[in-house]
Amino acid sequence: MASSQWRAETGNDTRNNGSPIRRRAQSAPRMGGRSSSKKASFNPRLIFAQIVSMQCFHYLLLGFIFQINHVFFSTSVTIDRIFTAKYIKIWSSEGWADSGAILLSSLLGAALLAIIVEKAKKCLDFSVTLFLIHLATCTAYGGLPNTWDWWIVHILGTILMILLGEYLCSLKELSDIPLLTL
Repeated sequence: MASSQWRAETGNDTRNNGSPIRRRAQSAPRMGGRSSSKKASFNPRLIFAQIVSMQCFHYLLLGFIFQINHVFFSTSVTIDRIFTAKYIKIWSSEGWADSGAILLSSLLGAALLAIIVEKAKKCLDFSVTLFLIHLATCTAYGGLPNTWDWWIVHILGTILMILLGEYLCSLKELSDIPLLTL
């Protein structure tokens, strides 16, 4: 019994003319063969390009929505609206226009997650990365945002982007694969 247990642990089996037989399970890659596909899925250039494109589209959409606010609500168009906390006031109508613009850009950002990222499990990472880069940019531009209104609106926008982005990505992942009809 002890020698058969030793053979099972070491993989040495001498049933074939005295030469050791290696078991197939020992030479197979671990984790069910997913190690090679996992390496192929990690592409730092792709991830960096996705982060940069998400950030650029976020600011493009935010600027476009602030332009619409200028037309409808006669608000001033300054870069301070994007990078400072002085215009985000939850308790005023002008502040609601800017807060709505940020929340709308977060909702549109969720759609961009479904288009650019395409994976539901990556939505949290990309949304939080977008928020942290925006926070760093705001801090570099005008100092750390010091109003509760700014934090509430941006964290709420990030949560909306994560939840809706995961939902849209999961819908895209679960959609039927179109087959060629002949």
